[in-house]
Amino acid sequence: MNPLNNHRQSLVLGIIIALVLAVLIGGFTFNQLGLARWFHIVSGVFWIGLLYYFNVAQTPALADAAADKGGPGGAGITKYVAPRALFWFRWAALATWLGGAWLLGPKFVGAFTLGAGMDDPTHYFLIIGIGAWLGTIMLFNVWAVIWPNQKKILGIVAATDEQKAKARKTAGMASRINFVLSIPMLMCMAAASHGLPFVGH
Repeated sequence: MNPLNNHRQSLVLGIIIALVLAVLIGGFTFNQLGLARWFHIVSGVFWIGLLYYFNVAQTPALADAAADKGGPGGAGITKYVAPRALFWFRWAALATWLGGAWLLGPKFVGAFTLGAGMDDPTHYFLIIGIGAWLGTIMLFNVWAVIWPNQKKILGIVAATDEQKAKARKTAGMASRINFVLSIPMLMCMAAASHGLPFVGH
């Protein structure tokens, strides 16, 4: 059976290839920090990639489909695509946050207190902390706002047409907020170790 014919098997194959490469390049020495960083990045690509897909492709496409009275409508997307995408989206969000916490390790408290009271001449704790707080707000939006409202929109939870309309607006706004916050969040995540754009680090 060809693993490229199944997305889950393809994902597992990619992980296996990465692990084999890690062993061939670095030997059998376990690097927890490297594993945490890799897990955080892969999960984050899943999460933010789907966030961008929702905001720049699916949501505008559904609006166009609703406006096209003679077209096929958006039922196929809402029935087949959205539930699957939301499954990966919400669990990738949680995995990303947990991977970030794992990666921070003993720096977790320093990050979430933005380095208050610490000697932080490079502003590492301030920068990574802002990124961590933005990511935490985004995670909250995914699980406490977007997903409960999407369950109403998709018919997973019973809701009236009025409740569905309100849920669409609420979930859409939370998703758009996450879309906006993701850009400075990604800047901070990279800048903590590699420097802010236009500013010496």
